Amino acid sequence: MTVAAHKETLSFQAEVSQVLNLVIRSLYSNKEIFLRELISNASDAAEKLRFEALTDDALYEGDALLRIRVSYDADARTVIIADNGIGMSRQEVNDTIGTIASSGTKKFLESLTGDASKDNVLIGQFGVGFYSAFIVADKITLTTRRAGLGAEHGVRWESEGKGDYSIETVEKAQRGTEVTLHLREDESEFLAGYRLRNIISKFSDHIALPIEMLEELYGEDKDKKEPQWEQVNRGTALWQRNKAEIEDEEYNEFYKHIAHDFEAPLLHIHNRVEGNNEYSALLYVPGRAPYDMWDRDPKHGVKLYVRRVFIMDEAEKLMPHYLRFIKGVVDSDDLPLNVSREILQHNKKIDSIRTANTKRVLGELEKLAANDAEKYTRFWKEFGKALKEGPVEDHANREKIAGLLRFASTQGDEQSVSLDAYIERMKEGQEKIYYITAETLAAAKHSPHLEVFKKKGIEVLLMTDRVDEWLMSHLHDYKEKSFQSVAKGELDLGQIGGEEEKQAQEKAAEAHKDLLKRVKDGLGDSVKEVRVSSRLTESPVCLVVEEHDMSANLARVLKQIGQDAPLPKPILEINAEHPLVQRLEGEKDGTRFNELAKILFDQALLAEGGQLDDPAGFVHRLNKLMLSMAG
Repeated sequence: MTVAAHKETLSFQAEVSQVLNLVIRSLYSNKEIFLRELISNASDAAEKLRFEALTDDALYEGDALLRIRVSYDADARTVIIADNGIGMSRQEVNDTIGTIASSGTKKFLESLTGDASKDNVLIGQFGVGFYSAFIVADKITLTTRRAGLGAEHGVRWESEGKGDYSIETVEKAQRGTEVTLHLREDESEFLAGYRLRNIISKFSDHIALPIEMLEELYGEDKDKKEPQWEQVNRGTALWQRNKAEIEDEEYNEFYKHIAHDFEAPLLHIHNRVEGNNEYSALLYVPGRAPYDMWDRDPKHGVKLYVRRVFIMDEAEKLMPHYLRFIKGVVDSDDLPLNVSREILQHNKKIDSIRTANTKRVLGELEKLAANDAEKYTRFWKEFGKALKEGPVEDHANREKIAGLLRFASTQGDEQSVSLDAYIERMKEGQEKIYYITAETLAAAKHSPHLEVFKKKGIEVLLMTDRVDEWLMSHLHDYKEKSFQSVAKGELDLGQIGGEEEKQAQEKAAEAHKDLLKRVKDGLGDSVKEVRVSSRLTESPVCLVVEEHDMSANLARVLKQIGQDAPLPKPILEINAEHPLVQRLEGEKDGTRFNELAKILFDQALLAEGGQLDDPAGFVHRLNKLMLSMAG
């Protein structure tokens, strides 16, 4: 059948041209990975065909033996990677080859730092696999036909990677995709069979379908014998092999294949479960968080297979949301081959796999934290914020996850303090785990709410991640120790405070009750209550809220993300021993008293990161006070 040519020349998006330049420049020192990336794409195409053919066997077109073939032509200076997988339609070629993951390209470019070592990792995470071929090729020709779209109706895409590409309709008898690389003059090393075989053995031995090359013939055989295609990879699914037979390098290369990452993972977890629910799982913790981990709809990294048949690329039900960074493969012997996302929603076998793998991942993280503090610190910096979602999402593992959390504290700025370490350092008689939430570390460290804790040497956890407010609204205790915000409710230090301090505070409240009433009358509805503070030792005043009220910091966080969060009326606590408070108490002029009270209230609001309703009024009152003091 002759197909009418329909050729057009199109320009890459501006961002795509930038990515191409970055790929060629940044990855040149590791240029052999182009073959790994193209073979990985071919493997994905074969898996997609196998899955779609479950419901439409005609897609095989009489050829169900899936394979990848790599060949080269030294005279033409070409390397060809061909597969008989699902192939692509003209529209799919335009969407996937002409745009490079268009939805994330701009965000990816914005995340680049200018530091080559860091940017190389980001480039790997971005998954520009096909375009890695431009490291060694000055022109790429891709010919493809989607299975089932009609014999010989194919598409050819061609580009020199310089700003535009051509696409046309061509004749192609077989389904699948063939990528021809026209090598640069200085890349002759890839025009040798032994070199290509070595790369395949190094990077792609784990691919679970045959990778074939023409056998190398020498001497008389070269003239007398017709070369045959021979398999050059092991072709066994890595997760099905015995763990004792697998080298770390093989695990790492398989991770790079499934995650499209250029960096080795932090750790891997490989196990086989037998019994009523048989499956194999090979899971990885990446070395770095993906740049899109905080997208509204993040990708989940676990692939689902059923009896070695690829079923689903992002099976979110196999791993809880807070572990969405986990990459890997789960291969079930018991699920039906036609399993869908809808079926997965309420499948007991999937729930069982998810539960077991979640515990296994958390268990491995516990071992990492116990045995390799430096490596765990790396993990925490990349994924700690996601793990903080765990106690809220996964109540069954709440305490196990809480034990993995790390925080800054009044004993150190780094998020390195575990709850177990905090409990070990608790003062004799201390009954609670004290914490403060704030917008920044500086705001937390310098909060007036910490003054009495610093005086008594009581450690306070400093929480400055947005997720901390949500976490602490659900994490009420750990190992029978309850959490207490130092900015909420009446402060009770238990046995640490002692009965004498309680009596002293009660006496102070009685002695200054007239002052408390005057301040409350002067501030009116701005405050719920005015009382003598047991928190303050240096500052004149601070604001607190009731034990179960929303904190000021949480209200600010919600407002930043567009949610209406009306603040509860705060309680003003005063330090009766402070000179400013004593001057306030001695002020007879009602107007000046009220103005000074408002200055102290606004000062307390600013100290905890709040915004003044009337900044100009605050400045005016402050200036008047300064002038009166100068006079």
